[in-house]
Amino acid sequence: MKKDLQQNLCDEASFNGFYTSYITNAKNFAYYKCGDSDNALDLAQEAFIKIWENCGKIDFTKAKTYLFTTINNLFLNKVKHQKVVLNYKNEYQGPDKTNLSPEFVLEEKEFKTKLQNAIADLTDGQREVFLLNRIDGKKYREIAEMLDISVKAVEKRMSGALKILKEKIPTL
Repeated sequence: MKKDLQQNLCDEASFNGFYTSYITNAKNFAYYKCGDSDNALDLAQEAFIKIWENCGKIDFTKAKTYLFTTINNLFLNKVKHQKVVLNYKNEYQGPDKTNLSPEFVLEEKEFKTKLQNAIADLTDGQREVFLLNRIDGKKYREIAEMLDISVKAVEKRMSGALKILKEKIPTL
């Protein structure tokens, strides 16, 4: 029985059905990971390519979980690369070309730093749950199904995320 399911994923018509069913969810999941619709589409499509390339190794009943895990891993690889780029960019301080007061520029920079640090302090799970709930408006049950975890786990991640954000940025 399991072999039949694997063969179904390798069947082009079955794969096309799987793709059609999950491309929107995959793209949205990737969007909440990276925050850019173009990169989100790229991540989702790369994940589907990996599924197609490994269709014989993937149980059709677990393909959805494999899809979201692959998107997450692809995103984490891109983040590693972006950190190198951002570190270089942050070290270079070009001339200030704005007409804003120095106090405003300093306050804005401090707030952005606090916000980035607070988000960076969230675990991957907390960040996913927080963005899916607060940005996408998904219910805990939907998030639990998408991430293949329990609703209690979603609640715990959200609680932890909110606690960290409140501690780090009390003005939010």
